[in-house]
Amino acid sequence: MQSLIRTEVLKLRTVRSPWLLLAACPLLVIAGVSGLVVSSKTALDATKQGEALAHVGLSSMFTLVFGILAVAGEYRHKTITDTYLSTPARGRVIGAKLLVYAVLGALAGTAAGLVGLGVAAAWWSDKGVSFVWGDAQMWTTIGGGVAWAAAFAAIGVGVGALVRSLVGAIAVALAWVALVEGVVGQLIGNLARWLPFNAGQALGAGSRAMVSGNLLPRWGGGAVLALYVLAFAVLAVTTSMRRDVS
Repeated sequence: MQSLIRTEVLKLRTVRSPWLLLAACPLLVIAGVSGLVVSSKTALDATKQGEALAHVGLSSMFTLVFGILAVAGEYRHKTITDTYLSTPARGRVIGAKLLVYAVLGALAGTAAGLVGLGVAAAWWSDKGVSFVWGDAQMWTTIGGGVAWAAAFAAIGVGVGALVRSLVGAIAVALAWVALVEGVVGQLIGNLARWLPFNAGQALGAGSRAMVSGNLLPRWGGGAVLALYVLAFAVLAVTTSMRRDVS
């Protein structure tokens, strides 16, 4: 397994597009934090620190696409045949991808969180408000956002294995978030809380979103998201083992 992990890291070092996706995570957080401060009609306080840093979790949209590239990208560039020929144990190949991409997703979320902290502290200082570094709610929100980013990277690997077309897999994933969870989710009421994006929101949401009643408790969102990761991992392994490569 260690050699497979090293191989996955080496593959990532030879391409540019995955790193551009991860580099966009901090940019999204900068825009989100700045937008919240600029549009806020009330004074900044410790409560809003968690709300501002809740944008860290939105980096999961980039890590989701990043994970899709793990398998669907290989099908697009026709390198998947060489990958499976060099390591016929396809389950181990997918397992290595899941591990590597989840870890890198977590690192991308961590980087986004650190950037978000710096930007938020700068805005608070600019507004003449003390930034409370010891706010437990804020740190819990950041940690949830990092876990959300890692989970969606792993789910992306599963989606890429199930929908081998790169464009198709990305389209399906984004359509699910925008249409199923965004539109259909409003029609099914509280049941929408159990869908993956909403579970991620519960994990990485700020305090005000948590008390709205539309999301699961933070621990519940984490548990549901972990089950989705496990389900997609199992589907990715079993599908990859049974399907013909071509």
